[in-house]
Amino acid sequence: MIKTSLMRTERASLSRKWLERYDEVRNQTLKLVETLGPDDQMVQSMPDASPAKWHSAHTTWFFETFILAPHMRDYAPFDARFGFLFNSYYKRLGNHPNRAIRGTFSRPTLDQIRHYRTYVDSGVRELLAREASAETLRLLELGLNHEQQHQELIITDIKHAFWTNPLRPSYQPSQMQAVESGGAPLAWCYFDEGIYEAGHDLRGFAFDNELPRHRTYITPFRIGSRLVTNKEYQAFMDDGGYTRPELWLSDAWDHVSGEGWTAPLYWERTEDGWTQFTCRGTLPLNPNEPVCHVSFYEADAFARWANARLPTEFEWEVAAGFAGNSAMTSGNLLESETYHPRPATAQAGLQQIFGDAWEWTASPYSAYPGYCPPAGLEGEYNGKFMCNQIVLRGGSCATPASHIRKSYRNYFPPQARWQFSGIRLAQDGLARDRTDS
Repeated sequence: MIKTSLMRTERASLSRKWLERYDEVRNQTLKLVETLGPDDQMVQSMPDASPAKWHSAHTTWFFETFILAPHMRDYAPFDARFGFLFNSYYKRLGNHPNRAIRGTFSRPTLDQIRHYRTYVDSGVRELLAREASAETLRLLELGLNHEQQHQELIITDIKHAFWTNPLRPSYQPSQMQAVESGGAPLAWCYFDEGIYEAGHDLRGFAFDNELPRHRTYITPFRIGSRLVTNKEYQAFMDDGGYTRPELWLSDAWDHVSGEGWTAPLYWERTEDGWTQFTCRGTLPLNPNEPVCHVSFYEADAFARWANARLPTEFEWEVAAGFAGNSAMTSGNLLESETYHPRPATAQAGLQQIFGDAWEWTASPYSAYPGYCPPAGLEGEYNGKFMCNQIVLRGGSCATPASHIRKSYRNYFPPQARWQFSGIRLAQDGLARDRTDS
């Protein structure tokens, strides 16, 4: 009797914990869109981006489809048509709208989407108030991490949408301010060759693409102590970086020529010098901030020009492990509410490992040895995208702090530029240099 009572108390405590976590994540999404009007939340500026209204609805659809419908007895969907309308790419559920036309969905209205969120939230709370199974809680955690991915996309997508608007509105109008000064010299951090563990250690949540944990051999390498700055990237540009085909991969050069790239996305040259469009509007370019919104192609070309290369994702993970957990808690992540990279400080050692800008690696996005996609719908979450993508590591200024970890693998096509993506250099390190840290 006492044991049964204790078990019920523990289950109730666990449910309260997950309900608090659920409310925290769901409220963060609402906070990100609270300054956006209905018209703002309908805009889709390119096929790779989605309207904020769609992000709010799709994350809700995920909880309804993966948790409430299969795990809550007698659950009635808010609107049966939403199962088709807000499905992103899950083929096992049937058809879905073309991604490029999400911005045409004037109906359902924003108010209806808000009611949809409230309805599903009520269902999740009711389910958690019961004796939620371990499987339900596992899917809930997946859904919360899924929503955090879309929180970052809300910021990157509305930034691109406002940049395409000739009025250049600001996502954070009350935070318009002058750029900060700062800067730190680039140093090299050396790591010995060896067999290292890579992948998630099974302590806490992980996506399937971070597994299984495995051993990998790494030759000696050096990695930059901080991200590449705007000033350093400008030197590449001034040296004809965008006009020198010998610096670019073949497909990269086709993109440079075809798209007319001459600078990172959001940079503009004026009579007074370079400016950069940010979530706070258009600001003068700070030379000491990390260069951001560059593609893998640009990152790779810059590295060649700098007589360096991009790190592999496993080299990056080794370096991140050396930096320690404190680098995560002190990073410039979503909770900083700057939504813009900050300059490195003068402190020694590795900086900006977590936050500021996603870091392109030299690694193609592929399966780890022994990887098996999860059964059912979850198998479509990550595995089927393991083609024609490049791995990025470390999170950005729009990544929630509770969402990032050293084993996290983000991935985008090599030409993608609208994400907060930057550059960290690496070099082969066959011999320790006296200047290495």
